[in-house]
Amino acid sequence: MALNVNRNVDDQFYRYKMPKLQAKVEGKGNGIKTVVVNAVDVAKALARPPTYPIKFFGCELGAQTQFDIKHDRYIVNGAHDANRLQELLDGFIRKFVLCPACENPETTLNPNQKKQIITQRCKACGNSGMLDMRHKLTTFILKNPPDAPLDGSEGGKKSKKSKGKTGGSAEGEGAAGGANGKHKPSMNGDAPPSEQTEGRDGEMLEVPAARNGELSNGGSGSDEDDDDWGEDLTEEARTQRINELGEAVLKLTMTDDLEKPEEERLRMFAEYLQNKLSSGDKESMKTLHKDLAGEADRLEIRDKAPLVFCERLFSGKLLNELKQYRVLLLTFCVSNPRAQKNLLKGIEILIGLTEHRATLMPKVAHVLKSLYDSDIVEEEVILDWSRKPSKKHIPADVSKEIHANADPFVKWLSEAEEEDESTDDDDDGLDVTYEANAVTPKVEVASPAKDGRGDANGANGHGNDDNADDEDDLDIDDI
Repeated sequence: MALNVNRNVDDQFYRYKMPKLQAKVEGKGNGIKTVVVNAVDVAKALARPPTYPIKFFGCELGAQTQFDIKHDRYIVNGAHDANRLQELLDGFIRKFVLCPACENPETTLNPNQKKQIITQRCKACGNSGMLDMRHKLTTFILKNPPDAPLDGSEGGKKSKKSKGKTGGSAEGEGAAGGANGKHKPSMNGDAPPSEQTEGRDGEMLEVPAARNGELSNGGSGSDEDDDDWGEDLTEEARTQRINELGEAVLKLTMTDDLEKPEEERLRMFAEYLQNKLSSGDKESMKTLHKDLAGEADRLEIRDKAPLVFCERLFSGKLLNELKQYRVLLLTFCVSNPRAQKNLLKGIEILIGLTEHRATLMPKVAHVLKSLYDSDIVEEEVILDWSRKPSKKHIPADVSKEIHANADPFVKWLSEAEEEDESTDDDDDGLDVTYEANAVTPKVEVASPAKDGRGDANGANGHGNDDNADDEDDLDIDDI
């Protein structure tokens, strides 16, 4: 059954069609997976590599994906209904296929590795613009451009065919000679005898007999390729080959990391962090936050990176370390509630499950205030964390103790929020003045004196501060 590429078009004569996506669930238990049977046909109709929609499914479903390009097997871990995948495919088409101007699917993607952007150009209307780079798939596209050959693609087959037809090797020379009915003359002008043999593609190739004899007798022919017909698989040779690769090709070799489990990618990120810290290079430390952000994005673990920081960077001197690594934490946590929640979770584990428990347990409120004052963790995230004590990562009694020590700061934060709300609702009795160059208004509350005692207290130098001290259980300046 053929579907319109643009599902918003109901015209049955719409020229852009694609096959309906077919999915098959295999395995059971933890090994259950969904195979997209006709991923290649669907991708061909969209003029996109089949890895793009499959990776899009993984990003949207939060599942790992697997590509067996050689055998055309594209897998999304977990059991997923074909209709659900078809709906996600429509989302992929809207974001990465259709032209935003004319909604025509005749578009091409042009990744720019240097600027880290992807532009889309429509062949129908000529519209050109940049894709929304906030989606995780854009990272995958930058590392795997549409025209980049992958394992099992036609790029590898072309090289074999060209080798046999261009005359770049002994086999190619024999094929060219056989086609023209002539042999390539030797250096002394004599044409060496030859015999025919069947090539890999089924073609009959004409190979010099002397060369065959040398190979069969174990001789080392005059061709330089004879000395190195096999690939050196030692670790040193492999490292040398990787170092010789260009930057773009090197990035392609690193895409396998994204197929590893999240725990493994977090471990790789922790090792990368440890190597950066142990290098001791001052210049490297200046760009530490940028380097770590780039590596976290490459491994797609940006939201959970704060868990690694809590394990590898923090100790019993947590308050000082929060100031030391403030820029790094801001890089990962600003406008990212998930990263903020994982940071609080990591600190909770640091306090509850390490040898620093006795040192840090009394300072829980101080730690939260430091995170709040430094703009690392937002008020809503702290309040949400306080309502849901964790029992998964630390014992329940330890979690209760941590939240009990956090209660004074959480109480102050809640009361401050309620005061702000009441201030917005009713301004009676408030004197609002704006200071020069101030970002937020300064609010002074005019408290009326009771029974004339306010003036007396003021004369005695006590005023209303004593009452405020009696009402507040927490002196926030001490936190």
